[in-house]
Amino acid sequence: MQMNLELKEKIDKIVSYKTVKDTEKIDRLLELNANQYCNLGTDSYKYEREDAEVTSRYIYRCIRTIDYYLGSLLLKYREE
Repeated sequence: MQMNLELKEKIDKIVSYKTVKDTEKIDRLLELNANQYCNLGTDSYKYEREDAEVTSRYIYRCIRTIDYYLGSLLLKYREE
């Protein structure tokens, strides 16, 4: 399972913004997460779904660095 490097760079760039509010960073990260799941379809391969899950977990960890409580909740409910 390999995370899309282009998407990872975009995530890291959003997290590193200095002039953007934390809530806007979180909104952008959650939008990226939603878009990747919207691009999955019934004809998606298993490895594509697994890549989306890996990326989603990475996004939630990045959110946890911004807002620990929200990120922890997202990670916890992701595992259930």
